[in-house]
Amino acid sequence: MATLTDIKARNLKPDGPTLPHGGVTGLSLHPSGKKGHGKWVLRYVSPSTGKRRNAGLGSYPEVGIAEAGRQGQAMRELLAQKIDPLDARAQEAGKPKLPTFQEAALVVHAELLPGWKNAKHGQQWINTLTQYAFPIIGALLLDQIEPRHIADVLRPIWLDKAETASRVKQRLHAVMAWGWAHGYCRANTVDVVHHLLPLQQGKAVRTQHQPAMPWRDLPNFISENFTPGNRFDVSRNALLFLILTASRSGEVRGMKWEEVDLDAAIWTVPAERMKAKQPHRVPLSPWALEILAAQQGQHDELVFPSLRSHVELTDMALTSFLRRVNAPSDTPGRVATAHGFRSSFRDWCSEHGYSRDLAERALAHTVQNKVEAAYHRTDLLEQRRPMMEEWARFVAGE
Repeated sequence: MATLTDIKARNLKPDGPTLPHGGVTGLSLHPSGKKGHGKWVLRYVSPSTGKRRNAGLGSYPEVGIAEAGRQGQAMRELLAQKIDPLDARAQEAGKPKLPTFQEAALVVHAELLPGWKNAKHGQQWINTLTQYAFPIIGALLLDQIEPRHIADVLRPIWLDKAETASRVKQRLHAVMAWGWAHGYCRANTVDVVHHLLPLQQGKAVRTQHQPAMPWRDLPNFISENFTPGNRFDVSRNALLFLILTASRSGEVRGMKWEEVDLDAAIWTVPAERMKAKQPHRVPLSPWALEILAAQQGQHDELVFPSLRSHVELTDMALTSFLRRVNAPSDTPGRVATAHGFRSSFRDWCSEHGYSRDLAERALAHTVQNKVEAAYHRTDLLEQRRPMMEEWARFVAGE
């Protein structure tokens, strides 16, 4: 592409088209208030966030074509080194690129303080971070904080002061969640820190609420007991759909066609059918969609109706099947339960590096910590979709 000429630039009209520079990728002259004037803009994708950004290089004719090209090329060279030119410009101007952990913690504390009825609790919240976190990570920018840094904060108190460590961890998570919500970091590094710390005494054994199938056993169990797309075996189809979506039994058995958007591959469970009384969106994997295709035409309203009575399946229908095939579980002498597959999914998520936020949203768990809940603004549907598709491939033995 030929480089833009001064004749074309001088004839740029206020309502005219954007003129590409031609010599630098993404650099163009945008119309401004009057004829013959424009603004140089370099469009690029930030190497740090993956988002599109626009960098202004000045106005034409004050900044000529050649000078704009030199500035644009310099920015492109920074991008080739994985440096965001706007961030580099901000740092050169003496402006902080991102808040430090201490700065972020003070902001979060100030935002949350009016909501606390007990002023003492509010003071304790910031005091624990001041004592344990600020000396170690207080000066670090949020996007520089890694799980090892969080572990360095918690390790000295993790075993000897378990209750304090638990509270500090919750507050670290709240600050990092605030940073994630505001785009200051790309992940909440507190989510995976448990891999770097010893098990706390008294918390080494997870309470088993329902017998669950060990996640590694799932592919063999599925291959031996399921024939995908068998429209006459509703119980198996419902159970397989339950496993693929990590849903509760009642949510699947009461599922209605009006809740499903096949084109968008989304199942929206209404609030009245959810345990937490909040609507829940479920991204559907290709295999889950195949199961729905096999169920079409059986009932006008229910997705998984009883073929005999044409009403909602009973929970016993799924339980009876699991007992009949002697589904293995992690509890000696007991078969796996339908609800236990949610634990199988949760363990698989942890073992495969998926963040707690994604896994907990997939399970539609209520956020117990009020501080953390304040920053949960999205259900992360599209971030959950690849996770659920990978889970389906694992279940299929792929």
